Amino acid sequence: MNIKATLFASAITLMPIAVVASDLTIGFSQIGSESGWRAAETTVTKQEAEARGITLKFADAQQKQENQISALRSFIAQGVDAILIAPVVATGWDEVLEEAQDSDIPVVLLDRTVDAPEELYLTAVTSDLVHEGSVAGQWLVDEMAGADCRIVELQGTTGSSPAIDRKTGFENAISDHSNLEIVRSQTGDFTRSQGKVVMESFLKAEGGENICALYAHNDDMAVGAIQAIKEAGLNPGKDIKIVAIDAVPDAHLAIANGEMNATIELTPNMAGPALDALDAYINSGTMPPKWIQTESKLFTAADDNQAIYEMKKGLGY
Repeated sequence: MNIKATLFASAITLMPIAVVASDLTIGFSQIGSESGWRAAETTVTKQEAEARGITLKFADAQQKQENQISALRSFIAQGVDAILIAPVVATGWDEVLEEAQDSDIPVVLLDRTVDAPEELYLTAVTSDLVHEGSVAGQWLVDEMAGADCRIVELQGTTGSSPAIDRKTGFENAISDHSNLEIVRSQTGDFTRSQGKVVMESFLKAEGGENICALYAHNDDMAVGAIQAIKEAGLNPGKDIKIVAIDAVPDAHLAIANGEMNATIELTPNMAGPALDALDAYINSGTMPPKWIQTESKLFTAADDNQAIYEMKKGLGY
């Protein structure tokens, strides 16, 4: 991949888009700050709102659905013009979304979907989560080239759409390849600390020499797992191949250092397309599609990951 093209494309993805200032007040319910990617999404969302003259009311749910529901009800009571939400889990949203609808407040989902009737939200801005998992699985299929490989999997938060869909995509990609087998799978809750703890348990249960590869549903869990692998006296990226999702700066650094093999990018700029959709809807009544898909990219050691790391660190991660 051409590094200049890569950096330019990433910069376009992350930089705020200047638009005509609006006099809107929008509530943003964020899951928390469980990962570098999540922190970047928060930063970029605030930058996008500021560039557009939008007053953003921010609420950190600390990874608890009850906190998000309370935040949404607070936004509704305050009469905001719209609500952005990155839902912590997929279920249990119907009632509060109906309350927003009854108050004529459009809701846009960011980076995750919900199991609720589509008429209860305006649109969802996400990547194709199943596709991300498929890209990770296909990378491992190609990497192993028919050799046997026992895989351990670090899942995301139980019940969340990324955990469900990234698992589905990965399993679909390897399903026709009997040489690849998932032998352990457990949630690491998308956090670096739990990624380390769970990887330690995998190494103890299986023995490091019997684990060929790790698939992590996000980079932060993978980075935690790298530490556990090193402490076990093994070489991450060599003794155990590692593929994960998000393409946060630390993943690029790990690839540059030979401690990780591949990551699939999830852009943190979900707010740009979301605010574009809201602007068109509020100001001209234009209905957006129910799903606005963002792009995903595969990064491996073939890319200049040190340069990408430095670029992304300067863009709010």
